[in-house]
Amino acid sequence: MRVLLLLLLVTVAKWAFPQTGKQKPMNIIFILADDHRYDAMGFMNRMPGLQTPGMDRMAREGMHIKNAFVSTALCSPSRASILTGQYAHTHTVVDNNSPLPANLRFFPQYLQQKGYQTAFLGKWHIGATNSDNPQPGFDYWISFRDQGVYYNPVFNINGKAVKFTDSAYTTDLLTDYAISWLDKTSKSKPFFLYLSHKGVHAEFYPAKRHKNKYAGIPVVCPPSMYLTVTDSSKVFGTVTAPQTKVNYRDIPQWVRNQRYSWHGVDYMYHGTIVFDDFYRRYLETLQAVDDSIEKVLEWVKENGQEQNTMVVYMGDNGFSFGEHGLIDKRHAYEESMRVPMLVWAPGMVKPSSVLEQVIMNVDIAPTFLQLAGVDKPSQMQGYSFAGLLKEQTTAWQRNKVFYEYYWEQAFPQTPTTFAVRTDQYKYIYYNGVWDINELYDLKNDPYEMNNLIRDTAYRKTGLLLKTELFDWLDKTGGLQIPLKKAAPIKGDNLYRGTY
Repeated sequence: MRVLLLLLLVTVAKWAFPQTGKQKPMNIIFILADDHRYDAMGFMNRMPGLQTPGMDRMAREGMHIKNAFVSTALCSPSRASILTGQYAHTHTVVDNNSPLPANLRFFPQYLQQKGYQTAFLGKWHIGATNSDNPQPGFDYWISFRDQGVYYNPVFNINGKAVKFTDSAYTTDLLTDYAISWLDKTSKSKPFFLYLSHKGVHAEFYPAKRHKNKYAGIPVVCPPSMYLTVTDSSKVFGTVTAPQTKVNYRDIPQWVRNQRYSWHGVDYMYHGTIVFDDFYRRYLETLQAVDDSIEKVLEWVKENGQEQNTMVVYMGDNGFSFGEHGLIDKRHAYEESMRVPMLVWAPGMVKPSSVLEQVIMNVDIAPTFLQLAGVDKPSQMQGYSFAGLLKEQTTAWQRNKVFYEYYWEQAFPQTPTTFAVRTDQYKYIYYNGVWDINELYDLKNDPYEMNNLIRDTAYRKTGLLLKTELFDWLDKTGGLQIPLKKAAPIKGDNLYRGTY
């Protein structure tokens, strides 16, 4: 009995105190996907037929961070928040066309100073120029301009343009280059690898080996896809979730209007794809990202680096699959602001563990720096969750999610949005439009179908959340909207000739 107790204590100590003694500094691999929904992972059993063995392995052998969120559900703002540990109103990259301020400092720059070997491979997509040029903080660099392409890309490899042909697939290329870089790293120094995939951004083009993989699977639609009484005839697939009370009266007008638009299910991408194909191609395009995860995990294992290497997988924002009649992201509904996050670190994280605490994208930078032995810089607004990975939960400071999205000229359907989310309620405030705000009881209405904003029984709750939202904006310097000069939109008659 004493022997068993001693073994148990040693095992717990291994998970809780991985940085003690003469252990090497923690290697860090950060894999970022684009537009990956929080529930589009096989082990979550939300999409029948979906297979993601790489993600499933990370959850089985590591930790699933169940409540991970972004502060802005849009590529450039979210990616800038990951790199700086700051909210969008602080780093001011508020949309995909805003310039990247010269004074921003990325967390890999601190890792370099600590002696880390650093590499970035993939989609950068921050700043108005959408440049693919090497950025501060990285010893090794591979990127591409703007959104890039899935087949036959042109990579900027350490400042030199390299064109690929013969149907080379971008996700696979990035993974192969990542493994090659890992092979060349010095064993005497820690490393940080940032593998940033284009997948699964629209338009969806899966690797050839995955085409039609999910041609026969059922299409599952959320109950909130059908927002009006007349929508009952527009069933795209099976609705498996239970129907909850729907407040038809208090659906915001912008949501009603967007349904039949570029980002709505009734005219998605101007009618270039139907919903069933959209659903299945998304999942097929995700497969190569999952393959990438498996290859990275296998490299760590085969090279005997499990005990001092952490692999983190995350999405830059979520993605709508018909909720509220919408596709895309940007808005403050769950499927947009919530993201997948997995942590695999055999020397630190207990297998099959599930973290319930709220984590945000601004928390990534402080966490990686703490694991590298670097104190959090004063300008970072996130918190390190390194203690949570070791099951040390008492000191965690975050119990709410704060959200911001700023209106874009290119996609004017979605208004400027601010929101606060607790473990039970969400309050959404729309700025600059004549429309109704929203309040949801997430525990009783997880699909956000019953807007309680007019319900007098919830008036105090709504006012309290609104106060907390504006207090957050005040304390973090977010009461002044960062106004950016928008570039003219090419090829759109609505804006042609405007300046």
